[in-house]
Parts: sequence; C-alpha cells; structure tokens
Amino acid sequence: MRINTDTPKTDAQIDVRRAMLTPMPRPKRDDAELAAYAAEIQALREQELQEVGYLGRLFTQFSLPYKDPGSDKAVWGRQSGAYRISVQPGMVMEDGAAQSYGFPYGGIPRLILAHLSTEAVLTGEPVIVLGNSQSEFMRTVGLGRATGGKTGTIGRFQNQTERLLRCSIIIDYKDNSAKQRSKAIKLSVATSWDLWWTGQARRMGGRSEMQPSLMPSTINLSSEFFKEVIAHPVPVDMKVLNALQSSPMAMDIYIWLTYRVFKLEDPVRISWPLLMLQFGTALADTKQGRHQFRRDFKKHLDAVKTFYPDLKVTVDDQSGLTLYPSPTHVIKKPARRLHAIE
Repeated sequence: MRINTDTPKTDAQIDVRRAMLTPMPRPKRDDAELAAYAAEIQALREQELQEVGYLGRLFTQFSLPYKDPGSDKAVWGRQSGAYRISVQPGMVMEDGAAQSYGFPYGGIPRLILAHLSTEAVLTGEPVIVLGNSQSEFMRTVGLGRATGGKTGTIGRFQNQTERLLRCSIIIDYKDNSAKQRSKAIKLSVATSWDLWWTGQARRMGGRSEMQPSLMPSTINLSSEFFKEVIAHPVPVDMKVLNALQSSPMAMDIYIWLTYRVFKLEDPVRISWPLLMLQFGTALADTKQGRHQFRRDFKKHLDAVKTFYPDLKVTVDDQSGLTLYPSPTHVIKKPARRLHAIE
C-alpha cells in the first residue's frame, strides 16, 4: 500500500497534526457509554476530523501475542495465507546466564507500533523523539495518565516497550510451487534507543512531582521497519485503536479490515480455519477450541462494527466471514492529499 502526497509536510503541519492526536480515555465498560463514545468518533469521521495514524502493511496482516506466551517458549508464531510470522524475545546475559526479556503482548505494544509508524510517516525520519518525560510519551501513545503501583500503567508500559524493542521478527513466504525457494524478511523495530524512564523529583505546592528529563528519549527505527512503513503506510483511526486497547484481538481485526476494505471490489469469503490461523490464540485446534475461537472472534468483530458501522460483513458459523465492498473507514479526502493506495 502506498500513499502519494503532493508536497512534503512542513514542521508546522506536522505540529498541527500531532496536536490533533490527543490521548483518549480507556474504553468505557458500559455498553451504552461505549456506543455513545463510538458515536462521537463517527461524528468526527463524518466531519473529516479523524485522527489518522499509520501502520506498515505487514503489521495489518500479522499480529503480536494477545497474552504472554510464557518464558519457557523460544519462539511464537502465526500464519496468514502463504506467510508465516515468527517472534523471538530479546535476550540479555545476567550473572553469566542468558535471560529472556519476554514476548511483547497485549494492547500496549500495538499502540506503540502505531505511534512510531505514524511519526515516521509524518516526519519522514527514522529517529523518533518521544518527549521529555515518560508521562508525556504515555499520553501521546494513548495510555492516559501515568499511574504507579502493581496495577498501574507505568510498569507495564516500560516492560512492554523493552520487550517490543528487543524482539526479533521473521516473516517467511511459503511457495508450494517452488520447493527449493526460501524467501523471508527479518526485522526488528529499532536498532538503538535512549529511554529516560524517570526524571528528577521536585516539590510543587506541598506535592512531589516528576520533573521532565533534560534529554528527550529517542528511538532509532531499523531500516527494514522504516522502509516498510514509508513504502506501504496503511491509514487507521487512532481514536479507535485507543478505544479498543483493552481488546488486542479487536485491535487486530479493525486494522486488518481497514486494510482489506481499501482495495476490495468484490465480496470475499474467509474461512474459519484461515481466520483461526491468523487471529487464533493459544486455543487448541479441537472442536471445543474452534467453537471458542468463533465465539471470541464474533464478539470482537461486534466491537469493531460499533466503531465502523459502515462495514458490510456477514458471519456464518459454518463457512466463516464474508466481507463486502464498503466505505473506507479512514476517509480519503483532498485536504490530506491522499490520492492513491496501491
């Protein structure tokens, strides 16, 4: 997928665009409140005020784990058609023994990927400046106010960021017609980073607050990741991703459907076995496991349709999902110089 623009974005245009990407609150649990929130996002879409972000095309077809695969696993993988993805956790030597950082999983690394990809597209630069404090970075990504403690967001954010930046990803292409062919892409998100997790404490009106670090945190994207995002940026609504962050499968379904609809001209049916290969969790390929997957997929698809009401899709318990040509969720309009998607 390639987006063509008339002229490069100026620094002022980039600053305005970033200002629009305001962090959203975590999704409401009440169905009525969730529907009202979705209606607000839909109203912004109709007014052409969407907060457009980007992901590389590869990351619309592959996903990260939904839950922690565990420290005993050396690799985690999924399959999408002829392509297979393998994720390996980063390692570090600790007291003479190799220790795993663990796999990135859940909604946080997906939000980080979307933020890094969006910044790369907006600036055209592989070095991403994250801000002068951890709290600023978290708000920009969409996690809201930074909170501490065992159930707070700070620890999980730090942990998932390190896991994402340190992992390795290999995407294989399996060509059954050419048994002697080996084709793969090996990439990591970044080649280097400098993250300031804490600032300096100071007293403000009797309260203790964290002062921003003197040096901003930065991430230097790998050339493979940067080229993929720049060459094949897929537009998504960042507010929707933020709203779905507690349901990583729903995030993946939304991203995948957004990509598929852009070029869809005729109805297409995707079988349950193929959907389970791409979106399956740790469920076993048994009658009970397949039933559970269908139930989970339909539940998360319903959540996506709440935010994407123009999506035309049907689900059959036997045949799978049928996707019909639908209005694109991210509106293509001249103001953003979005001319062609290839």
